[in-house]
Amino acid sequence: MGEISCSVNGNGNGNAVIVGPRKSCWYEEEIDTDLRWCFALNSILHTGATQYQDIQLLDTKPFGKALVIDGKLQSAEIDEFIYHECLVHPALLHHSNPRSIFIMGGGEGSTARELLRHKTVDNVVMCDIDEEVVEFCKSYLEVNREAFSDPRLNLIINDARAELERREEQYDIIVGDLADPIEGGPCYQLYTKSFYEFIVKPKLNQGGIFVTQAGPAGIFSHTEVFSCIFNTLKQVFKYVVPYSAHIPSYADTWGWVMASDTPFVISVDELDLRMKQRMKGENRYLDGKTFTSASTLSKAVRNSLENETHVYAEGNARFIYGHGRHNQA
Repeated sequence: MGEISCSVNGNGNGNAVIVGPRKSCWYEEEIDTDLRWCFALNSILHTGATQYQDIQLLDTKPFGKALVIDGKLQSAEIDEFIYHECLVHPALLHHSNPRSIFIMGGGEGSTARELLRHKTVDNVVMCDIDEEVVEFCKSYLEVNREAFSDPRLNLIINDARAELERREEQYDIIVGDLADPIEGGPCYQLYTKSFYEFIVKPKLNQGGIFVTQAGPAGIFSHTEVFSCIFNTLKQVFKYVVPYSAHIPSYADTWGWVMASDTPFVISVDELDLRMKQRMKGENRYLDGKTFTSASTLSKAVRNSLENETHVYAEGNARFIYGHGRHNQA
């Protein structure tokens, strides 16, 4: 639950201290029952509501522009490249010749931006349910405007599950850039075994790869959904690789899971060579050694994943803490 509050400057002892007419504005998000994460704002650039969700664009002091949907921070200008490079490039670089891509979600445009840096890619279908959010991001997020105008991008406004079901074509890569599984939210059904087995996997070409964001993956938070998403994908695909990276604006380590029926056997040197040969520009975060590090999880997390027995299904879903809510004080 994210909240914005404005108050006069304080002296750190709970007492307000007036320093001229200026107020301090803060964004605050409840991460757990006894844990909140907050940071200072320069301004509120936009706030509104669509048919599906509340949306805010905040100009934050530590992280630049930050996109908030349903009171949950989605991405921040200063570090979104970490999330999106990790989501996109490992799957495309492990594939021998990725040409056709389907994005579930991704309305912000950053996932499409990273995918379209790959010279082999001919066609990217981006399917997001909320047209207003997509149009909002087109207008306000300048960094993704080139991606939205790329002729290789085919933008579809629809439910990702319904869109995949109705399409006859198959894809080399399917990317899950969906909202977190939150109780009462619209996306948790897209993390289930039945969805992976009967809808996602049949839509992959031979040698195809599925990759999804998989929620918090920190030492204490990874058992919320990361471990069971990993275990669920293990029931459907022969080869499953979990990996993680720290995202400063999320105040936690974040996780992704990559899955295929073809083994992931590319070396560090080959990953780096493919980046040079296939991609436009250089990554800021990810290279071969970084991916090796990201996929080498800590002992505690490895043990949890190895011992996880929960399989994600509609009737026994797990959720991350909280429920998105829009408030303004």
